[in-house]
Amino acid sequence: MNDNIELTLKQARELAVAAMRGKGFGEAEATVTVEALLAAELDGLASHGLSRLPFYLDQAASGKVDASAVTHIEVNGAVVRVDAGHGLAFPAVDQGLKAGYECADRLGIAAVSIARSHHFGVAGAPVEAAARRGYLALAFSNAPSAMAPWGGNQALFGTNPIAFACPRRDGDPLLIDLSLSKVARGKVMMAKKRGESIPEGWALDVEGHPTTNPDEAIAGSMVPAGDAKGAALALMVELLTAGLSGSHFGFQASSFFDADGAPPGVGHLILLFDPQRFSSGFVEHAESLFAAMQEQPGVRMPGDRRFQLRREQNDHVMLPTSVVAALKAHAEGS
Repeated sequence: MNDNIELTLKQARELAVAAMRGKGFGEAEATVTVEALLAAELDGLASHGLSRLPFYLDQAASGKVDASAVTHIEVNGAVVRVDAGHGLAFPAVDQGLKAGYECADRLGIAAVSIARSHHFGVAGAPVEAAARRGYLALAFSNAPSAMAPWGGNQALFGTNPIAFACPRRDGDPLLIDLSLSKVARGKVMMAKKRGESIPEGWALDVEGHPTTNPDEAIAGSMVPAGDAKGAALALMVELLTAGLSGSHFGFQASSFFDADGAPPGVGHLILLFDPQRFSSGFVEHAESLFAAMQEQPGVRMPGDRRFQLRREQNDHVMLPTSVVAALKAHAEGS
């Protein structure tokens, strides 16, 4: 029995938008969100793709996500303060970036701080978009608690992604996108849905012991990338995102996957730099470093695999039958 269904991009887009509209989201908010999730599918990042949408919609139905949220923006010098209003992150990020570009064009630098938000999605997406406009960009987000501080056994920090993008002289930007856990927690959730075990080394159970059981991993904590170093970076991200925006720290935020409870209310931070304000020869100077890297056999530029997967995609996506069924149910108002 095939557990996946192949849809054209047009079919997937129309179904997903209809499902969001069925739960009260506006056309613009639905379109921005669906395009971000489809882009994740095409980049081979299914754990951050359309499989996330039923969770968002269930939370909209319960009131945990405000489908009618209006993004509010205040600009103070180079600081762009964005209030997502407990809506989804994608519309807030989209509008915050637009205001951030205006600041960076005017001042050479911008800091987009987003409060009271939700799942950040693929952290590399906003920085890639910025790099294609000529900016260096950094993005950070916190998330509901999934990692313990180093030496502890109770999850306090989120897996807290970090992304960076740098424009290139020709072609795709340099793109670094990583979770501060050894693997993204979404992969554990996908394994749970499929009834599969996870590799040892990904997570710990509630007693701090290694586990291959996804249920025990979800109840316990993810292993930080780089051990103590990853845990320290996760703490840094908590302060840069939730701390600066006044949002919930990971241990205060509710789950992205559960329809019950209060809104997660997490925070994000996107930093934009106009390299021409720092050095008129930045791009050429950076290319000399990239060329030196690529002289060594086996070196692959960060982001190249993602861009290659994207180029190899056709106009179809494969989605789990359960996801398609859930989206149809939401589109029909049930």
